Amino acid sequence: MAEEPGIGISRTAEEKGEEEEEEKETVDPDLFCCLLQPTSSETDSDYVTIRRFLLYRKALSGTLRRRDWRCNGKGYVAYRNYIRRPRNWENVQIPSFHSTPSNSGRWVPSPNPLSLLYEGESWSSSRDLRALASGHRTSFSSSASDSDRPRRQRTEPAYSFVGMHFIFDQCRSSVTVLKFGHMSSDILAYGASDGTLTVCTVADPPSVIAQLTGHSKEVTDFDFSSNNQYIASSSADKTVRVWEISKGICIRVTYSASSQLCIRFHPVNNNFLSVGNANKEINVINFSTGRIIHKTVIDGEVTSMDHDHTGNLIFCGDAKGSVYSISMNSHTGALSRSHRDRSGNKHKSPITTVQYRSFSLLARGPVLLTCSQDGSFSFFSVALEIQGYLTLRCSLKLIPRVHGISRASFCPLLSLEKGEYIVTGSEDSNVYFYDLTKPRNTCVNKLQGHRFPVIDVAWNHGENLLASSDLYGTVIIWRRAKTR
Repeated sequence: MAEEPGIGISRTAEEKGEEEEEEKETVDPDLFCCLLQPTSSETDSDYVTIRRFLLYRKALSGTLRRRDWRCNGKGYVAYRNYIRRPRNWENVQIPSFHSTPSNSGRWVPSPNPLSLLYEGESWSSSRDLRALASGHRTSFSSSASDSDRPRRQRTEPAYSFVGMHFIFDQCRSSVTVLKFGHMSSDILAYGASDGTLTVCTVADPPSVIAQLTGHSKEVTDFDFSSNNQYIASSSADKTVRVWEISKGICIRVTYSASSQLCIRFHPVNNNFLSVGNANKEINVINFSTGRIIHKTVIDGEVTSMDHDHTGNLIFCGDAKGSVYSISMNSHTGALSRSHRDRSGNKHKSPITTVQYRSFSLLARGPVLLTCSQDGSFSFFSVALEIQGYLTLRCSLKLIPRVHGISRASFCPLLSLEKGEYIVTGSEDSNVYFYDLTKPRNTCVNKLQGHRFPVIDVAWNHGENLLASSDLYGTVIIWRRAKTR
């Protein structure tokens, strides 16, 4: 019985020792600021000593609360602004905005002093975004190559992945283009340089649904119909083919005099197919009959194409580096040239990617992303009210691509403080993510898994899966980490 108090005392001492070690590990950051602050001749030494003492003995609740803020995706700046809020801040009227894509909650810049409470850590990023949104052109070049290490962030990485979901390696030639189905998170198709089209499902368990054979040369592009029942494909064999996926057969063939390079279904009227070819033509094909009903001519080979969400505009890039806005009548299919932009590509390198997005936080409206073979990325704002007039917002220059096809894609929308992202493959067999709002540290993440140069990338509708293809026929499905 006499030994028990001794044992209890020793345990208490050990617990106290552990608490003191935890206190040392969680020293308040304000203390370091005070210790490192230089003292001048006019400073009262007693005041400095007392302040350091009080900061050192301050309770750990403040440090623990700051840790909670970091875990919630915030940082010390947000916490500091919160504790420095003005008196009676609950009664201060905050202007309300309509819930629209351009005025949605916290993205609206507010002149109210309470806006400081909702700002994130990256002040330079916010300034860049305001400058871009105000209409000023911001162009920058990245001296870093694709192999640069991604920058470190205090908060959770913008795009983190938990690993590979599945690998399709049945194809024996390079996979030149791949896409997920419209409004679908499970259907994936990819075309290869040997003329084959493969339709897969990425649901558990992933499997191949159909193997579509008929093209004699490389599949340059394809597109799903709105109901994902049909695929229209273009090829270097000068044909456009329409496939019925459920039966795995070709139901229609349209022949031409030149290579067909890009193709899109009309987003509103699926009876129209827009096709660009090497003869500098954009043709509108009737899906039911397979006949060309309208056409227009531009200055170079039509290498890439995309529609806006209304179907009234076609954006296309040519082999000379120009980007065009073409007006289209959704009822008749009639085409008329509207605008041409040459500012994004001064070296006349072929445009390999043209991708439209109906809204972007960077431009506060519809935007267009273009990628060229020389490694140039251009980010345009689109004025739909004046027939798709393009204004260059920013540009990014990477090392040139050796292979003729190297595509890029928008990344899913994230919060304002995390930037505006694009993803693209590289010659060094990696998949890279770039932030257009960070001129100095553009690379934020990379995926390693391919053994050969990556040609194309695509997101599914649920934005939780990313597909990438390489020069030797491997398609990797990456699973994105869950976001809060």
